Amino acid sequence: MTIPGVGPVNALSFIALVDDPTRFSRGSDVGAFFGLTPKRHQSGEIDWSGRVSKCGDSAMRGLQFEAASCVIRQVKRFSTLKSWAVRLAGRRGFRKAAVATARKIAVLMLTLWKNGTDYQWTKEATA
Repeated sequence: MTIPGVGPVNALSFIALVDDPTRFSRGSDVGAFFGLTPKRHQSGEIDWSGRVSKCGDSAMRGLQFEAASCVIRQVKRFSTLKSWAVRLAGRRGFRKAAVATARKIAVLMLTLWKNGTDYQWTKEATA
């Protein structure tokens, strides 16, 4: 996997924890599996989203957070993922953007693993 910010340790940990990519019917379910989705409470007219659920493996969640931090701060090459993450960090703050990017990276890793394809970098920024 050549996803920005994802190294060999992160990729191997992801493969070891997921084990079988077909166990997730939707790609977005892997974010909940790692505890990277917000808690929600709905009752009557009340509807609020809280912090992340932290229901998955904490070490993997930390690795995904580090990969997302690397994408936002250190990766120089342009990609749509980096562009989205930097804009989100400007609007919502670095930590929230890093958690959202970590979830997005996990979904992307699962999708690429299921399809057997590589990540496609874009050549340049489009205005």
